[in-house]
Amino acid sequence: MNAGLQFDVESLGRYLEAHVPGFRAPLSVEKFAGGQSNPTFLLKAQSGSYVLRRQPPGELLKSAHAVDREFRVLTALAGTPVPVARAWHLCEDRDVIGSLFYVMSYEEGPIFWNPALPEVPLERRGAVYDSLLGTMAALHDVDVDAVGLADYGRPGNYFARQIEVWTRQYRAAQTDELDAVEALIAWLPAHCPAESGKPSLVHGDFRLDNLIFGRETLQVRAVLDWELSTLGNPLADLAYFCMCLRLPADGQITGLAGLDRAALGVPEEAALVEQYCRLRGVSSIENWHFYLAFSFFRLAAIAQGVKKRALGGNASNAKARQAGEMTGALARLGVALI
Repeated sequence: MNAGLQFDVESLGRYLEAHVPGFRAPLSVEKFAGGQSNPTFLLKAQSGSYVLRRQPPGELLKSAHAVDREFRVLTALAGTPVPVARAWHLCEDRDVIGSLFYVMSYEEGPIFWNPALPEVPLERRGAVYDSLLGTMAALHDVDVDAVGLADYGRPGNYFARQIEVWTRQYRAAQTDELDAVEALIAWLPAHCPAESGKPSLVHGDFRLDNLIFGRETLQVRAVLDWELSTLGNPLADLAYFCMCLRLPADGQITGLAGLDRAALGVPEEAALVEQYCRLRGVSSIENWHFYLAFSFFRLAAIAQGVKKRALGGNASNAKARQAGEMTGALARLGVALI
């Protein structure tokens, strides 16, 4: 058992030699930094580098941390225009390392955390956004029947169901009465647009920092973190991503609000929406303010959950305070749209 790890690395190496084609031990394991709900590790073996993504150990909420769903969607998307890591093996035997896990290819390249893209030359920043939107459009154009994902989520009423889910999540974690959150809880169900057409595969957390880019090409090389993926309305992904243009540049989640986008070489929101519509053959998007307001509400509910866990002793009081401040700020940004 390695220090800092909750599984036996040598035993894991023997298991992978028997189940992953070409895998050769010895093996070293390094945990990726970050707050992923599914712990993620870099595996370095004689045969190369891999990534292992596992459920956290211990008792889990029903349907939470569904790494088997992640493996399924990665497998389904192989060979489509959506760039993903290669899914090598899903282990459903909890005796191997204590929980379900899967192994995928290690895709090397930069991850950008700041949408202003300070690491990228000014004249190439537009290419990053072009590739991001092209990847999102390709994802939403995937024929879910053809790739075997027709049963990957419930059809119809996506936003109505999502509003109910995140309202319950917020109530379960609520610590204060926030007028902005209450206003969104009242407004969103009453203004939910009617949905029609076939649902798309949606990522559920389509952010810049969930993409790996080619170091030289600046094209998306792999879309990461499929934990929240399902079938639903593709505008949820587009609006969720576009929140970054309205978030403060000095906030806990770095945004672009108040910055000179033209000087930065970064597209405006209207240009991003127009390009997405062109890529998907959509004439226009009605009720855009609803999709944005929902996205801010959803992120506010997530932030409130972080605060609740922090106050429960899983993080410092400073972090709890910061999360609480973020909940209200996000909700106020949503209210500004209604």
